[in-house]
Amino acid sequence: MWFDSHCHLGADEFAEDRAEVAERAFEGGVEGLIAIGSGYGVTQNARATALAEKDARVWATVGVHPHEAEELDDAGRADLARWLEHPRVVGVGEAGLDYHYMKSPRNVQRSVFAEQVAWARERDLPVSIHVRGDEPNAYDELLDIWKAEGRGDTSGVLHCYTGDLAFARRALDTRLDVSFSGILTFKKDRGLREVAAALPLDRLLVETDAPLLAPEGFRGRRNEPVRVALVGEVLAAVQDRPTEEVAAITTRNARACFRLEEPV
Repeated sequence: MWFDSHCHLGADEFAEDRAEVAERAFEGGVEGLIAIGSGYGVTQNARATALAEKDARVWATVGVHPHEAEELDDAGRADLARWLEHPRVVGVGEAGLDYHYMKSPRNVQRSVFAEQVAWARERDLPVSIHVRGDEPNAYDELLDIWKAEGRGDTSGVLHCYTGDLAFARRALDTRLDVSFSGILTFKKDRGLREVAAALPLDRLLVETDAPLLAPEGFRGRRNEPVRVALVGEVLAAVQDRPTEEVAAITTRNARACFRLEEPV
């Protein structure tokens, strides 16, 4: 059984068949999934919490995506504070820095990310982290903020990891796990498989980031949580381990990261 540690099931792309998409995943070997609240506007975090309320196999995170950082106001902070107390919300995010698209100014991104790490530390919640940037300092600045605001007491995961091995190892030392998405399956993986092969499996997660990043063979189509198995199969191949073992370990890692009880 697999665990999709990062998907946007509340996205508009699933408006017509959201329930069917989830059921396809569960029937296709997905044990559970994390519905990420941020990424579609601060107010849309409510969709993730609603999904988690309806199905015991779904949990939610809420937060502010770096693209949305400039949107955050006092009303949004009040809403997020309320959502973070929801019993089905198990993390903050996705939050972080994106210096590639620059949809919010850098200083605003840094401030809002720092604020969210502080929320996570205060509530003892993990953080699902987004980092992207053509300049190396996006990664360095993110880790500096993480260490300063998390104070070594906060854990989380670098979602959809596409960085190098050196940074991944630095992140592991700061209580961050690493998650791989459909990019790992791409024919032109730009060295990502070598990174995945070199990292310890007990710190790795898999995800779809659905509806984005459909794996090889489905590129250009809407992605779905059921395809997390295709990511896991490539991870198993590069780690030279049985697929069943990788499924069990990455599922256990996801549950540990988000502090979920094992199913009865």
